Amino acid sequence: MITGLYRAGNSRLHRAGAGRKLLALILGGTLLLAISSLPLAALGLLIALALYGLAGFGPRVLWTQLRPIVFVLAVLFLAQLWLATPAEAVLVVLRFAALVLAAGLVTLTTRTSDLVAAIERGLSPLSRFGLDVAKVSLAISLAIRFIPAIGQIAGEVREAQLARGRRPSPLTLVVPVIVRLLKMADEITDAIDARS
Repeated sequence: MITGLYRAGNSRLHRAGAGRKLLALILGGTLLLAISSLPLAALGLLIALALYGLAGFGPRVLWTQLRPIVFVLAVLFLAQLWLATPAEAVLVVLRFAALVLAAGLVTLTTRTSDLVAAIERGLSPLSRFGLDVAKVSLAISLAIRFIPAIGQIAGEVREAQLARGRRPSPLTLVVPVIVRLLKMADEITDAIDARS
């Protein structure tokens, strides 16, 4: 089974169907990007934050979702500040933070297999036009699976370097991580070929 970022729980969000959550994410994201009102964008972010509480997730889980994008949010803010107005810079950051939090909440409250099945069902009408839904589903499931795997491999390499008394630097971290990812990709390719 493909593992992911899912965290078990018994909230209403955990019990909601994967298709409904994906549809809500698509509609909410589209609405959030369609509006250009700061108060409404802030409301969107507040709703995303409230949904984390409704799902039973505390500030630690929330920070885990936001920490990887803080630098990106800062760069977006500064770029918009330079290219546009301060209000537009805040609007972009509010939108992006709300979208990331909402997408993170969907992955935290939905099993990966359920997400993939919902995507496959949603895309199935496109098979009439030549879309190979099974291949798209496999690609999505592999992407969902390997996002956390990359972080895990990077952590293992960092720990190994520290155990050897070396200070991890970006260059000494990137090469071993890439080598391990390529080995993993070969193993997965062999497994897929064996099943085909």
